[in-house]
Amino acid sequence: MAVREIRLFGDPVLKTASEPIQEVSESIRNLISDLEETTALPGRAGVAANQIGVNLRVFSFHVEGTIGHIINPEIIGLSAETVELDEGCLSLPDIWSKTPRHTQIRVRGKNVEGEVLEISAEGLLAQVIQHEIDHLDGLVYLDRLAAPARKVCMAALRQTPWFMQD
Repeated sequence: MAVREIRLFGDPVLKTASEPIQEVSESIRNLISDLEETTALPGRAGVAANQIGVNLRVFSFHVEGTIGHIINPEIIGLSAETVELDEGCLSLPDIWSKTPRHTQIRVRGKNVEGEVLEISAEGLLAQVIQHEIDHLDGLVYLDRLAAPARKVCMAALRQTPWFMQD
């Protein structure tokens, strides 16, 4: 299908909770194909539908050579342990911060064929899943930061050439 343009921080779609997908239609199949092609580019680990301007609950991931997607993901388990991991976002280019994430996650959703998926993940995949579900919930990783770290990121954001100021 097509590689789609990534929406940047400040676009209201990134702060809007996504709607569940009710039925896997041809347009949903095309959306998932676009998500997977967009995610497959070098240096990308995941893309949520709202990052390409579509307010539906699906994301794709590209971790350790595996490209996949999850429709209507639901977190069904999180480890009690968290770690702070370096995190960036395609919607916030050039902005990175240590972000608290659970070390393990279990998520349930569906694939494009309508089959139920249940994924247990740790490491990078766990981080990516948490990051992308945050997007679907209308959050960006800056929302997970303590106030001092968020302040540093917002100052850096204002210095980027892409950030639109009013």
